[in-house]
Amino acid sequence: MASKISRYVTPQGPEAEFQPGSYGRVLRNQLGIRSKPEMDRVEYEALRHVQEEYFMKITPVTRFTAALICQMHRDWLGEIYAWAGQYRSVELQKDGFSWPPAFRVPENMSTFEVDRLARLTPCRPNPLPQVAQQIAEVHAELLFIHPFREGNGRLARWVADLMSLQAGFPVPKYVFSGPDEEKHHAKYLTAVKSGYLQNYDLLTEFFAEAITRALAAAGRGVTGGKFRAPSK
Repeated sequence: MASKISRYVTPQGPEAEFQPGSYGRVLRNQLGIRSKPEMDRVEYEALRHVQEEYFMKITPVTRFTAALICQMHRDWLGEIYAWAGQYRSVELQKDGFSWPPAFRVPENMSTFEVDRLARLTPCRPNPLPQVAQQIAEVHAELLFIHPFREGNGRLARWVADLMSLQAGFPVPKYVFSGPDEEKHHAKYLTAVKSGYLQNYDLLTEFFAEAITRALAAAGRGVTGGKFRAPSK
C-alpha cells in the first residue's frame, strides 16, 4: 500500500511507484524531481504552456473524443511521466471513495465518447444555463471514470474551459485560490459527487457561476458569442 501521505491508494502496478528520495510524496518521473512543491510547479507550468496551444488548436467545430483527451493528457504530462496519455492500470481511491476499476476504463471511455462526447461536443453557442449543463455532464462523467493515474481533475477542468470557449463564453473563473478558496473548493467537490450520481444540477450551477464571474471580470453580459481564444 502507498504511503499515508500519498494522494491516492494504489495497491499495485508501475504507476504506483514513487520517486526515490521523495518520501512517497512524488510519483516516479522522468525529470528526477523529488520535491512535491517543485513537481506542483512543473506540472502547473506544463499545463499553462499546453493550454495556450490548445486554445488555438480547438475550434468551434472540434468534437472531443477519447483519443483527443488522451492526447491532451500526453501533451501536458508526457515529458514528466512515462505513462502520460495512457489509461491507468492501477486502482484509485481517495477519502474512502473508490473509482471504477482500471480494467473498465477503456470500455467506460468508449461509452463516454458515444453517449456524452458525441452528443454534447462541440459545445455550441447557447444560453448559459444550457452550456453550463452540457459542461457539467461531461465534467462529472469524465471525473467518475478517472481514466488517468494523475491529473484527472485538472484535465476535466481544461476540457470544461475549452467547451466554454466553444460556446462563445470565457474560461470559467473557479476561485480555487484566495480567501474564499476553501468554500469554493468544498462546493465544487459536493457538486462533483452529486454528478457521480448523474444529478448535474449543483455542477451546472457551479459552472454557470464560474462563467458569470469570468464574464463580469471581462465586463461582458451573460450571452454567448464568437469563439475566441483568451489573450495571453
